[in-house]
Amino acid sequence: MSLDVSPALLEKAERGEVSDAEFVACVRESLPYAWEVITGVIAEADGAPDGFADNETPPPSEAARGQLLRALASDAIRGGLERHFGVKLAFQNCHRVAVFRTSEMDSDRYRAFVSVRGQLLNQSPELRDC
Repeated sequence: MSLDVSPALLEKAERGEVSDAEFVACVRESLPYAWEVITGVIAEADGAPDGFADNETPPPSEAARGQLLRALASDAIRGGLERHFGVKLAFQNCHRVAVFRTSEMDSDRYRAFVSVRGQLLNQSPELRDC
């Protein structure tokens, strides 16, 4: 299961729309490792002169890796986080998360990060089975 959804939030979803704030709170509580990585990269990017930061530290466990994969592989979760923080998240391999300001989505750095070439250059034997 990706998220721990409270009965109250599930009932609300069954009746209609759930706000981004409620959804993001559910993500934060359900995927604490992913939340920590993503918010850490966002904080680092906020302090960087060029507004870019990425995380290349492998997760400490398979459970942590699973949280990160669930957060970034789900269009709804990733989109909710991007809207909440006002950023674009990019993802390579099983743990490399980068954050870009939305104004940077047309930048050379963003295009290079999300390119086929960028993915291929970020490969290594250690990451083969991650």
